[in-house]
Amino acid sequence: METHSTQKKRVLIAGGGIAGLTAAIQLLKQGYQVDVYEKRDVLGGKWSSWKDADGDWIETGLHVFFGAYDEIFDLMREVGVYDRILWKDHVMTYTLSKGERFEFRTRKLPSPLHLLPAAFENRFFSWKEKLTLIRAMYPMLFGSQKYYAEQDDKTYQQWNDTVGIDQRMYRKMFMPMTLALKFVPANEISARIVLEVIGIFLRQNDASRIGLLKGSPQEHLIGPLADYAVRLGGRIHPNSKIERIEMSADGSSVAAFHIAQDGQATRETADFFLTALPIHNLKRLIPDSLKTMPYFDGLMKFSGVPVVTVHLWTDKQISHLDNCLFSPDGVIPVYADMANTTPEYRAKIAADAGGTSAVGGNGHAPEVFSTGSRFQFVVAPAKELIEKSDPEIVDTVWRSVRDVFPDTSGDARIVKSVVVRVPQSVYGPYPGLDKFRVPQASPVPNWFLAGGYTYQKYYDSMEGACRSGRRAAGALVARDRGSAWQPTP
Repeated sequence: METHSTQKKRVLIAGGGIAGLTAAIQLLKQGYQVDVYEKRDVLGGKWSSWKDADGDWIETGLHVFFGAYDEIFDLMREVGVYDRILWKDHVMTYTLSKGERFEFRTRKLPSPLHLLPAAFENRFFSWKEKLTLIRAMYPMLFGSQKYYAEQDDKTYQQWNDTVGIDQRMYRKMFMPMTLALKFVPANEISARIVLEVIGIFLRQNDASRIGLLKGSPQEHLIGPLADYAVRLGGRIHPNSKIERIEMSADGSSVAAFHIAQDGQATRETADFFLTALPIHNLKRLIPDSLKTMPYFDGLMKFSGVPVVTVHLWTDKQISHLDNCLFSPDGVIPVYADMANTTPEYRAKIAADAGGTSAVGGNGHAPEVFSTGSRFQFVVAPAKELIEKSDPEIVDTVWRSVRDVFPDTSGDARIVKSVVVRVPQSVYGPYPGLDKFRVPQASPVPNWFLAGGYTYQKYYDSMEGACRSGRRAAGALVARDRGSAWQPTP
C-alpha cells in the first residue's frame, strides 16, 4: 500500500452501491481515509437484496454477469468471491406465446464464426429472415466508435428499419433484448447503446455467456465488497442521506456534505468528495451555482427509468430451464426460474417443503426435490405498470407465464409474490443524450462522479458501475498527486 503523506487525506463517498464501494476500495488501497454514506439501511443500490419475513431473499432486480465483463471479475477475485458466479450454458433461449421456443447457441470458434451454428441451426426464423440479419451484421461487427456515435440521434427501431432487419425478427429477438438491456423499448432507446453492446457480443466468443450468483447479492457480492472495504480501514454509514452539498465561500470547491444520519443532522468536511448516485439523486444535489456549467447542465438533461421486478413462487415447478430466459410476448422480457439457476434459493424452497435439494457447485443439479418454481421477472416497460396495484401487476405477469408455459402451468398456483418498484433506476438512454455523459473528474477540483452517466463503455450495469467507480477513484488520485488522467472506456 502506497501512502503519499503522513496525514491521510479524507474522502467522502455518497452512495453504497457497486460504484461507491469500488471507488472506496481503490482509494483505501492508495492510503486515503474513506467514509461511505448510504441513505438506505441496505447496501448495493440497484444490486441490493434483503430477507423478508419468511426468510426469503428479495432482490431489487434480476442482474446477471456477462462473459464480456472484466474489471468486476478482477475485483471479485481480489475479494475472493469470483467462484460464486455460476456460469450457464452459452445459449440464449427465447420463450414465446403458446409454448413456442427458439434459441441461439454459440460454438467455440473464432469470432464471429462462433455465431454461424446458431444461425444455421435455428428453425424458428426462415432463411429469408436470417439473411436480413446477416446483412445487418457488418455495421454491428465492424462499426467504429465514430459510426456508433452517429447512431445516437436515432432510436434502435429507426436504425433497424434503415438496415432492413426483418420485422418479425425485430419483434421476437431484438425487442426483448432492448428491454433486458435498459428497460426501454426499441422505439425509445438510443441505437448507439444497442449497437455497441451487440458489437461486443459479436466480437468476443464468450461475451454473451451468462452467469448468476449462487445465492443472494448481499451474501455473495455486496456484503463481501463492504467487508473488504472495512478491513482496509474504510467506514460505512447506512441510513445516512446526503441532504445538501455545500460549496466553499468563493464557490470554487465543495466544502461539506450535509447529512441526515440516523435522525441527526451532521456536516462532514473532507479533502475530496465523490458521488456515486442514481441520476435523480445527483440532480437533486447539484448546487444551483453549478447548473449553468456545461458539465452539470448536460447531466440535468438525464432522467431515470422506472423498473418493476416481480418475485413469484408457485406450488409446482413450471420451468426446468437453468438459465436466464427472454420473452418477446407479454410483459416479461427477461427472467429466470431461480429454483433452477440459484442453488441456495432452491435449497430454501426444498427446506420449506420439508425436503432436500441436490445443490451442485456449478448451478446444475441432476435431481431437484424442490416443490415449485421461484421466478424473478423484469417487468418492462414499466412506465404504466408501476402505477398499478401489486395484485394487478402479479395478475398481468401470471398471464404471461401461463402463455409461455401452457403445458406446465395449467394447474399451478401462486403461493407467494413480491413486487419491487424502483421509480427511477438506470438513467434513460434516449437518443441524443450520450454526448452529455461526463468524465469522472468534474470541473470542481475536489468533486468526482461515478455512475452509468459517466463515460465508460458499459453504461448502467455491474461492470459499468465497477468501471466508473475505479475511474472516479483514479481521477481523484491523479488530481491529488498532479498526475495526468484521461477518461477511458
